[in-house]
Amino acid sequence: MILLQSSSVWMSVDRRRVFYAVAILNGKIIETYAAFNAAEVVGWCRDLYAFAVGIDAPCCWSITGRARPCERALAAEGLHTFATPSQSVGERHQFYRWMRNGAELFRLLTPPYQLFDGKYSTSSPVCFETVPHAVAYALAGTILSAKQKRTDRPRLLREVGLSIDALTNIDLVDAALCALTAHHLLAGTFKTYGDFAEGFIVAPKIE
Repeated sequence: MILLQSSSVWMSVDRRRVFYAVAILNGKIIETYAAFNAAEVVGWCRDLYAFAVGIDAPCCWSITGRARPCERALAAEGLHTFATPSQSVGERHQFYRWMRNGAELFRLLTPPYQLFDGKYSTSSPVCFETVPHAVAYALAGTILSAKQKRTDRPRLLREVGLSIDALTNIDLVDAALCALTAHHLLAGTFKTYGDFAEGFIVAPKIE
């Protein structure tokens, strides 16, 4: 059995609401994947024996209906993301369909994958929330313009030694950034935003 070091799922926020995924093993991108169905993505992760799965979608709904602590912590560093609503609001409005898809993915991944609780031990498989914008910030050491992401984000992946030939669109590039964060989580070189009650966002910690 080959144990995959890390994989990720990035939720496209366009009208298609596609799940894009990238798998990394031994510092190399070994597979990419796209699906419309959360169950198919879970099957892909399990077929590859992925040990850490990063997902660019909220792992929890907001308790208060306002931005979660993790989102406020990112904003304090100049990193702005979509604010996660309460579950009742999220389930009513079409705009939040991608968040509902993400919630379904987290639901199907657990319990085989432990939801990251801020005190992760590498003794069991884990899934966690991450954000490509925050990953790029950590890698670059500065906030990068989203308008330049098609240039900046591939460059950041190349700079850490990843061949990106298989990443044929920006969605897969962002998925690779999330997979790289999974690698950092397993290595213990990560930082967190948020709390246990409303979820943690994980990003690489670069010294």
